Amino acid sequence: MNFSSKLLEAAVSEFSKLPGVGQKTALRLVLHLLNQDKDEVERFSAAISKLRNEIQFCGICHNISDMPVCEICSAPKRDRSLICVVEDTRDVMAIENTSQYNGLYHVLGALISPMDGIGPADLEVDSLIERLRTDEVKEVIFALSTTMEGDTTIFYLHKRLKDFNINISTIARGIAFGGELEYVDEITLGRSITTRVPYDNAMAK
Repeated sequence: MNFSSKLLEAAVSEFSKLPGVGQKTALRLVLHLLNQDKDEVERFSAAISKLRNEIQFCGICHNISDMPVCEICSAPKRDRSLICVVEDTRDVMAIENTSQYNGLYHVLGALISPMDGIGPADLEVDSLIERLRTDEVKEVIFALSTTMEGDTTIFYLHKRLKDFNINISTIARGIAFGGELEYVDEITLGRSITTRVPYDNAMAK
């Protein structure tokens, strides 16, 4: 792609690094910004910079937060006997949108994927174990994508948690194998949470 400006080329190059954004889409986004008032572009730039510099991760569940402890972990009305284990913040948002779950979360930050060089040590597992030792947790729900990586991660976590005196369950398989949790519709995801099954029973099937 030929550019009439090095500045334009540099901006397009940066936008095209975003997931799912090719050069043509990046060019369209950059040209859109060029057509906006300078004040609007400044607000856009400032919001991204502020996000990157000031964002925090909850010291308890590792969810993205504006504060050291996120609003979910600090909410007094949440059911503290339940911990729903998810891959990332997008999954927290997806489950919250169902309005079918009122417990707490634990964000792993990734799934075990040897092909991508991601092992158990790269996940927030130790802090989950620590929570089970200190909190009054009665049930851990595995709400991970129904992919090979998700199943591998659940199998590993089950081995780490099975000696705790807690119930271990997984979301019902109303979600097709290979499905990413964030793309599942809210009704199906909500039903999968409310009709969760013990993990041992799920493995038996």
